[in-house]
Amino acid sequence: CAPAAPLAHLRPRRGPGGRDPPPRSRPGPGRGSPGPDPPVTRLLGLAGLLCLVWLAGFAWFVRLAELPVAPPPQADGIVVLTGGASRVETALRLLQEGRAPLLLISGVGHSAALSDFAREARVDPMPLAARVTLGRTATTTRGNAAEAAAWARQNAMRSLIVVTASYHMPRALLELGRALPDVALLPAPVLPPALRAGLSLPVLRLLAAEYTKFLATWPAGFARGAQTRDDPVG
Repeated sequence: CAPAAPLAHLRPRRGPGGRDPPPRSRPGPGRGSPGPDPPVTRLLGLAGLLCLVWLAGFAWFVRLAELPVAPPPQADGIVVLTGGASRVETALRLLQEGRAPLLLISGVGHSAALSDFAREARVDPMPLAARVTLGRTATTTRGNAAEAAAWARQNAMRSLIVVTASYHMPRALLELGRALPDVALLPAPVLPPALRAGLSLPVLRLLAAEYTKFLATWPAGFARGAQTRDDPVG
């Protein structure tokens, strides 16, 4: 039988100089593999940006809650939003000092009386009784704003001193400003005892929760304001 032909075509080709070519390297982990999905990358970047914006805004919010504020000027009335220590006492002292002729205590419980608040503020309730209104319908900040708006319109007020906790003041002014767009609002924030003691973890949680509520109220209020402007005036 004929001799077998040399299997030259099956031999590996040699490189320049007769050397064997280097072996092909297999792609290791991550080499040659597809990168992250562009939509996922964009979402992660957006989430990171939103976190940074939230943190920057929160730092501003905390700083604002700690800033001292000068005593308010004279006004047509005072409205205090119940729910925290020293709020009503501060409002009663402002009324006693003659900062305004009338006071609305908004969000009062059904069993509370003026004498209870006056005793805590250490003021005589008798000279103030005819000048103080106890609002008992509000249970939320938005309810406080509606209650204050009805009272202010009833008394033809053009300026209001607003008393509430310092960390609650931004949201309170936002709600009151939408309910009373033509009334000047003069903040008289009360620094709660917890904030005076420093920024502990419970205090930061409280501030973060209030800041989140403030952010949620902002766009909702814009929508309500736009709807009110579009409504026909009857």
